[in-house]
Amino acid sequence: MTLPATTNLSNASPDQEMIQSLRKNGLLNDVEGAKFEALTGGVSSDIWRVEADGRVYCVKRALAKLKVKADWFAPIERNRHEVAWYRIANQIVPGAAPRILADDETTMLCAMEFLDPDTHKLWKSELRDGRADAAQAARAGAMLGRIHSGSAGRDDIRDRFPLVDIFHAIRLEPYLEATAAKHPDLEERLFALSRRTAATRLVMIHGDVSPKNILLGPNGPVFLDAECACIGDPAFDIAFCLNHFLLKCLWTPSARDDLIACFQAMAASYLAQVDWEAIEKLEARAASLLPGLFLARVDGKSPVEYVTEESDKAHIRRCARALLFTPPARLAEVADAWTRELSV
Repeated sequence: MTLPATTNLSNASPDQEMIQSLRKNGLLNDVEGAKFEALTGGVSSDIWRVEADGRVYCVKRALAKLKVKADWFAPIERNRHEVAWYRIANQIVPGAAPRILADDETTMLCAMEFLDPDTHKLWKSELRDGRADAAQAARAGAMLGRIHSGSAGRDDIRDRFPLVDIFHAIRLEPYLEATAAKHPDLEERLFALSRRTAATRLVMIHGDVSPKNILLGPNGPVFLDAECACIGDPAFDIAFCLNHFLLKCLWTPSARDDLIACFQAMAASYLAQVDWEAIEKLEARAASLLPGLFLARVDGKSPVEYVTEESDKAHIRRCARALLFTPPARLAEVADAWTRELSV
């Protein structure tokens, strides 16, 4: 498979624990003839591209401390949940995720198929270059909705994701709760969003649906990096991805209209799949959560790397804060508010 931010490769060798795990799982016989490339750019895992015994695959191992400036720790057991999400998502929507070749719960690593970057384009890179295709956004939204729908109410899936603190550690605390430290007047609202999201456990969610984790392949989108997977609030997944179309209006201003069209297309195609609860209830949760996630990408523990100008940060803060004080019930209200802010 291809993983986010794979443009920088370094020749190196993994540690013996990884090599022994690959050998044990039948993926590595000729160690001396194998080629390992450490893929850089991710913050939560060690990721390797491996060429061995006539095949190519990727290996991923979760890190206890994420590679960011802030102290950000997360249980490595999230590898188990990522593997489960891939397998279940592929059962519901074939091709939605890379195929798992092996997983090792002792070392908390997994091996998965390699998807050729010549045929599988990273969506984030496409958006950066101004290629914001609403049809692709609609396909991704429909696929995500189908996965949510197909996992709703299934005890066999729920049993694969025991209630642990991984989602809180990787998503709710560093995004919503950490942001409150810089906006004390919003603390009650941001923590309320965090508590509501944590308490809503309806479907299997991915937890990190983002253009950096989606490949655009010949057969449709392919979702990557499901380390945050759990039984949770589907509103989080759709809000988390829609957030990126808003943010990228600052990264690629020439594509603003197309990015807003992507927002609208993904929201509409996703909502069309909602059959596990009233659509208006889910949309209201997503719409009210989105401003908190928007603000978190400049003032939380994981700010986006491309919003660096103070004037751009001011736009985000002004728009997000207003929406947090007056929560919207429709996703279109968020897009409209952002469009008005950018016209100021």
